[in-house]
Amino acid sequence: MSAKKLYLSQTDKKIAGVCGGIAEYLDVDPTVVRILFLIAFFCASFGFWAYIIVWIAAPKGPEMPGNTNVNPTPNPNNEYIREE
Repeated sequence: MSAKKLYLSQTDKKIAGVCGGIAEYLDVDPTVVRILFLIAFFCASFGFWAYIIVWIAAPKGPEMPGNTNVNPTPNPNNEYIREE
């Protein structure tokens, strides 16, 4: 049996991945978590402090395969190529 762990989401993030990570952990829609954080933010700013604490305390989630933004075939001479 594998225990669930809370991570910052690397795939569904708007600012830091806190709401996406909580949604993955609870297996709910991230929009619901974001709305709850907004409601908590406007009610005595609890949402702001909770967001900051989770952002600091939770580790980044594992990288998903195929999620790289690196060019697989870089220019071998590192030259600027100008299109005319």
